[in-house]
Amino acid sequence: MFTLSLTLVRHGETQYNKEKLLQGQGVDTPLSETGVQQAEAVGKYLGDIAFNYVFSSNLQRAIHTAEIIRRNNTHCSGTEMVLDPLLRERGFGVAEGHPKEHLKNMANAAGQSCRDYTPPGGETLDQVKLRFKKFLKALFQQLSDEHGRAGAPEAANGMAAAASERAPGGSAEDGLQEASVHALVVSHGAYIRVAIKHLLEDLKSSLPAGAKMSQVFSPCPNTGISRFVFTLSPSESGPVLSAARCCFTNRKEHLGNLTAAEKCGGKEMG
Repeated sequence: MFTLSLTLVRHGETQYNKEKLLQGQGVDTPLSETGVQQAEAVGKYLGDIAFNYVFSSNLQRAIHTAEIIRRNNTHCSGTEMVLDPLLRERGFGVAEGHPKEHLKNMANAAGQSCRDYTPPGGETLDQVKLRFKKFLKALFQQLSDEHGRAGAPEAANGMAAAASERAPGGSAEDGLQEASVHALVVSHGAYIRVAIKHLLEDLKSSLPAGAKMSQVFSPCPNTGISRFVFTLSPSESGPVLSAARCCFTNRKEHLGNLTAAEKCGGKEMG
C-alpha cells in the first residue's frame, strides 16, 4: 500500500485566452507575456515540492508552463518531463479558433448548455473522461510497480516533515504530508474540469471540510492548482484505489501579486 499526491495545474494564459478564442487541440499557441508571469508565479509557489514525476500535455502552452514550474523547483529541475497526448485539451472541432460566444450560439441553437454541447468534429465529455481514466490507470500502475513495495522517497519524507511544521490551510504543501509519492500534471481548463468531476463523482473523493460545490466546480483560472491524494493497494489484477481525497481545487493565491487583468486569464476552455 502507498499514497500518491496528484497536483493538477492549468497552463498559463495565451493570446487566445485573452481574446476569448477557443484553442482546443487544433490551435497550438504559446504563452503570452502574462502567461509566462503566471507560470513563474505558480512555479515559485510550488518551488519546494519534491515532485517525483512531471507530466504535461504535449501542446506547447502546457509544455512551456511545465518547463517554467520545473525550472523554479528546488527538487525536480532535473526530473524528466513526460509529454502525454492523453492530457491534451478537449477537442472543440469546428469551433476551434472562433470566439467562445460562437460555441455558445451553436449550443443554444442545439438546445444544449455550452459545457455539454459537442460541436461537429469535437470530443464529447465522455471521450475526454475516457482519456483521463486511461492516464490515471497507467499512472497508478507505473507508480505501483515502482513504489508499491518501497518506502517513501527521502525527499518526500523531508518535505512532509517541513510541511507538518507549517500552519494548516492555504499552504502549497497542503495534503502532501499524507503521501510518499508526488506527481505534477500540467493540462488544460476543460480537461481539468472533466478530471475533477470524475475524481469527485465517480471515484468518490472526499471533499475538504466546508468546501462549497460552487468553488469545487468553478472554472479553473490560468495556472489554477488542484490537488488530490490517493491510497493504492496492490492486487493480482493491478493497483486498487482504497481511498481518495480532494485537498483543494482551482487555487490561485500565487497570482496575488499580479494585476487584476493578469489574474483573470481565460476561463476554463483552452
